[in-house]
Parts: sequence; C-alpha cells; structure tokens
Amino acid sequence: MQLLYNSDAFAVMRFADPADPGEQPASSPAAGPMPVPANKGGYEVVDKMSRKEIYLQGAVAESFHRGVMALVDQGPDPQALDDFIAGFTAMAQQPVVLH
Repeated sequence: MQLLYNSDAFAVMRFADPADPGEQPASSPAAGPMPVPANKGGYEVVDKMSRKEIYLQGAVAESFHRGVMALVDQGPDPQALDDFIAGFTAMAQQPVVLH
C-alpha cells in the first residue's frame, strides 16, 4: 500500500498486485500523485467527509489513473483533483471502520 494523495477531503492509496513480485515501487509522493500505471492492483479512495471508501480496480482504476494524470499535466490544482475524486466517491458504499 502506498499513500498517493491526501487532502482535507480525500485520501488515495495504491495497492500493488501481490501476484507480481517484480513490480517496482512508485517514486516518492513528492513527485506528484499517481506516478505509476494502474494496470495491476487498484486504488482505495477514502472520502473523509462522508466516512466512506471505495476500491477501484480494472478498467475503472485505469480510467481513474488517466483522469488524474491529465489533471496533473495541467498543473497543480488541488481543488480540481478533489472535484475529480469526488465523482468516484459518489459510488462509495463501504463505511470506513477503524480497528
């Protein structure tokens, strides 16, 4: 698990595919959000305000990755990233539970 993005409203973690031991870790978070392809594993997106989370994998994870990378290419805009992420968390049903 790697924390890729953390704002007041959202947290995004990337989970690598455990079946791929040769997968290289991503660059540091300082290099920018979502620095690695989403072709394996997935993303856990936590909506801190609603206290719900969603796990994205497969084609949805790929779409999420492409959308975030397009926003990053336009320049740093945390509000644009939060707005984009909010579109995915609208589907979140799993409550965040702490043990």
